[in-house]
Amino acid sequence: MAHKIPILRRPSGNYEAVRDRFSPQAHTDRVLRRLARMEIPGKEHLENYMRHKLRVNHKARTIDSAFTSIMFFLDFYGKSGKTDLRDIERADLEAFIEQEQDRGLYISSVRTRVASIIAFLHFLIEQDLIPGSCLKKRIRLKLPDTLPRAMNPFDVRKLIAVIDSIRDRALILLLLRTGIRIGEALGLTVDDIDIGDRKVHLFEGEKNSMGRVVYLSDDALFALKRWLAQRDTGKEHVFYTRCSSGMCYSTARTLFFKYLKKAGLEHKGYTVHYLRHTFASELLNAGMRLECLQQLMGHQDIEVTRRYARLTDRTREEEYFRAMAVIEKGGVDGDY
Repeated sequence: MAHKIPILRRPSGNYEAVRDRFSPQAHTDRVLRRLARMEIPGKEHLENYMRHKLRVNHKARTIDSAFTSIMFFLDFYGKSGKTDLRDIERADLEAFIEQEQDRGLYISSVRTRVASIIAFLHFLIEQDLIPGSCLKKRIRLKLPDTLPRAMNPFDVRKLIAVIDSIRDRALILLLLRTGIRIGEALGLTVDDIDIGDRKVHLFEGEKNSMGRVVYLSDDALFALKRWLAQRDTGKEHVFYTRCSSGMCYSTARTLFFKYLKKAGLEHKGYTVHYLRHTFASELLNAGMRLECLQQLMGHQDIEVTRRYARLTDRTREEEYFRAMAVIEKGGVDGDY
């Protein structure tokens, strides 16, 4: 019996309407409507760039991807305390890359995101809207296996010993003892800190009640109390500079390098982000369960926690002999 070959027909009715809904023009209109509801630095420049991509016939998917990447970067940039795109520095881009890697994104996704941001910055440079200094050197992404390790414990003690500013000591001990991201620390307000319960509340967004809680060690609590007692109560953020209501990432990075140099550690290659790695590694090596550390670090994927918190040789040795002692005492059933 012969099989009938089905006849393919163009869908009746709204075929053109469906096609138009997925066109580059429709995608651009949608992202511009989203943009209109946002409060991010450089909003008007991003709108112009999206219209430019439409004019040069970029695909709808490309427009969507570029918008998402640039929007995330500008939001991060704004939360770091900056509002003028003319102040963009290489350090801002590097800090954003560290954040995206820390969120557990695949390196290919981070590369795609950075490529979209760099294309946007080139567009602004060509229009003389921002200086070209932030893109003079090529930005290299570190693969997950080469992410920074924890600081040497002796180096940590040397660093803490040379910090003579009450504000800076509070900031660096907060990063070291809570493991929060630098952007999270710089975004803190006084209401986020509960001195009585020794807690810091971190939220994912201004209108989002979801977040996590981290805890204050004795030394971090003492340093924060000293700083809160003398800070300017008229300032919105916990950490600020004389000329602004909040401290930006580049300022925090500069003061960290200043203390590294003072401690004779500038050749070690440490960055502010090493404090977070040190926190994770020290807690894991002190016996904290990986699942608990994951919550404190704010990682959605436990594999990211496992990548950031590296076991020391001593910890592996102790774990081996602890487990072997159980086996040798007959605590594990098995046929040999």
